[in-house]
Amino acid sequence: MDMALDYKMSTASASQVWDACLRIIRNDVTVSTFETWFVPIKPVELQENRIKIELPSRFFYEWIDQKHRLLLNRAIKQTLGDEGKLEYTFIDEQPEQRLEKPIDIRIRVPETKFQPKISDFVSNLNAKYTFSNFIKGSGNELAHAAGLAVGNTPIGSSFNPLFIYGGVGLGKTHLLHAIGNRALQTNPALKVLYTSTEEFTIKFIAAIENDTISDFQNYYRGVDVLILDDIQFLIGKEKTQDHFFHSFNSLYHAGKQIIVTSDKPPKDLRGLDERLISRFAMGLTADITPPDYETRLVILNKKADEIGLTVMPEIFDYIASSITSNIRELEGCLLRLLANVSLTSKEIDLALAKRTVHEISTTKKTTISVDLITKVVCEALKIDENKVRDKTRKSEITLARQLAMYLSKELTRNSLKNIGLYFGGRDHSTVIHACSLIARMIEVDGRFRDQVSKIKSQIETVGY
Repeated sequence: MDMALDYKMSTASASQVWDACLRIIRNDVTVSTFETWFVPIKPVELQENRIKIELPSRFFYEWIDQKHRLLLNRAIKQTLGDEGKLEYTFIDEQPEQRLEKPIDIRIRVPETKFQPKISDFVSNLNAKYTFSNFIKGSGNELAHAAGLAVGNTPIGSSFNPLFIYGGVGLGKTHLLHAIGNRALQTNPALKVLYTSTEEFTIKFIAAIENDTISDFQNYYRGVDVLILDDIQFLIGKEKTQDHFFHSFNSLYHAGKQIIVTSDKPPKDLRGLDERLISRFAMGLTADITPPDYETRLVILNKKADEIGLTVMPEIFDYIASSITSNIRELEGCLLRLLANVSLTSKEIDLALAKRTVHEISTTKKTTISVDLITKVVCEALKIDENKVRDKTRKSEITLARQLAMYLSKELTRNSLKNIGLYFGGRDHSTVIHACSLIARMIEVDGRFRDQVSKIKSQIETVGY
């Protein structure tokens, strides 16, 4: 049992049961989805094999039942056991409005020992995460290609282990589940296990306490594809690292596939056993970086289609320009807009989008700087940011550098000298020439003027 309650069911309260469910649900949804759709739910009553929860409205029930029923089923199963029942009730409802949704699981008191059997194997894969709904972009191209190759050839792939790293909310977990689901499509007989490092550690500790280490080892070493999420959480856990190292070796030498994610590349995981770092280096390391503007637009459009939300293009443009580093926040923004529309009957306009972005985004706003301006300009013109500081005179790079100089003069308080120093040590006369040239281009070229206006708007959105 993944998140067993530490009390007997006869003495459990509805709040304890629901809190245990929320701990499981929180790991599988975005922060905004969790806060929008699960935090408002209140536990009301627990009687025998039935827990009653209160929802804000019937719309909440319809959304939860349509979009998150599988996740809720799994949370109830892991928390309570088999054949439980979930009853929904709404605020200010009449008794006849109550809806009971039986869940095909039974109430069970948790086992006192960790005794997993490979015959009772559960993959923990989320079927909704597939390659078909994974948005490929420049920031994840290598990781996507390697993951697809492993999914198509889960045993004997050239990328073993596959180590994927990147920041929070960039799609690493989605990609892991997509690989696992494709592997099962390729060979349904395979034992493909997805687990978080936190879950692995919890089960290891339980195995030590209950003297069932051999069961623990046999379980994890009996899989064909091991997918471990967030390996950085092994840092500081020496005994768990040691056992994972030996399980890794056992699987690797048996020709089984290992896939690992982290928030950092192996070499930066200080505190992780050097033996593990060297093992990760034997395979392929692929990073996932924040999506570019075009990819963010694709993500927004696809997500809006999935949830049936119609949004004006300029609102998508604002969201994609404002939320630049986190896919979860992009999706969460749309869900929050949907909730606003459904619960308050408000129209989605730019003002509502701006408020929603402000509520959702965890990115700290920064003041406008030459560095920020250069980043936005280079992203818009598809130029390597480092090249604008080089001595190259290629026309496309020169244009990006001159535009960045022009906007730096207009939007910051930096002196001409400091702006020139930033762009490869150029003098103030070069900056003056660049500003004059860009000003003339804006005056005579309408398309260029519109492009500059859009870039300036993006800079101001991020910077203020």
